[in-house]
Amino acid sequence: MSLFSRPSATPLDGVDAVLADLDGVVYAGPGALPHAIESLNRAGEKRRLGYITNNASRRDSVVAEHLRELGLEATRPEDVITSPQAAMRLLRDRVPQGATVLVVGGDGLVHELEKAGYVATRSADDAPAAVVQGFAPEVGWAQLAEAAYALATPEEDGGIPWIATNTDWTIPQARGIAPGNGTLVSAVHTAVGRLATVAGKPERPIFDEAVARFGAERPLFIGDRLDTDIAGAQAAGIRSALVLTGIDRPKHVLAAPATSRPTYIVGDLRELHEPYPEVRTKGELTSVGRSSVRIDGADIVIVEEGDRPVDLLRAGAAAIWATGRAIYGFRVPERLYADPFHRP
Repeated sequence: MSLFSRPSATPLDGVDAVLADLDGVVYAGPGALPHAIESLNRAGEKRRLGYITNNASRRDSVVAEHLRELGLEATRPEDVITSPQAAMRLLRDRVPQGATVLVVGGDGLVHELEKAGYVATRSADDAPAAVVQGFAPEVGWAQLAEAAYALATPEEDGGIPWIATNTDWTIPQARGIAPGNGTLVSAVHTAVGRLATVAGKPERPIFDEAVARFGAERPLFIGDRLDTDIAGAQAAGIRSALVLTGIDRPKHVLAAPATSRPTYIVGDLRELHEPYPEVRTKGELTSVGRSSVRIDGADIVIVEEGDRPVDLLRAGAAAIWATGRAIYGFRVPERLYADPFHRP
């Protein structure tokens, strides 16, 4: 998969379905991020739009209603793929329908569990056949303790399965960055010494669900996190765009391992509709647009800063990635990872 392909084309050319993350891409907290709504509506004029979210706290219908309120036209519940839906794909392979399952999470997770034919409980005393854990703001010690009680016996010794909707460490909110489901899963792991099976990004089940639901042959996934969004899309064989309106920042892009490198880097979603500039290399010089950097031993040298910060970042990332060397092997000028991009 080419990292910077089709220089005269936009990232959307040839795409038949746009699959977008929500937190940090479409909104932060209840409000839309700048330029996200109009850019996605424009993208949806010629192709299918779908929304993939690791957030397990809300039903797909509630998410769809929120997106319509923000201005995303004609969004339906079936356009929203949630990590609880992906978790049900895993649960069906391990636990028969009708079984009782302990839920750690909110209404979105309970809804999908019951829709899939299971009985939800909040107590380990009900002898659950599995534990399914997802994020909800109201999750606290009592729910985490019930999960720990139910998971005390390792699965290889006859214990029950443990499925986590996702393990995102953080979640963007209107007031800033807050702890995500990964911190809650880690609390249970610390208590029981077991690892959960993960359904959401960066694992494949949620991407496979989206591609199958939309019949997509040439999808593009848009995310704001390298370790979940971009790594997951890459593992699923899907082209990806990292947008710098959420969690990961320019310094993270420069340091991205080979397994988490996006096809495209955009400052905001307007750039999905702009021609994506070619990466030009000449010896140790790497140029994107009017920005150029040079590798000089252990030094990254900015030759031309150019007039667009995103092009300087693209050039720096392409140069560093092409060396095959880790970021800590370089001296990187602070200007290269400056962060003028919007984030909550």
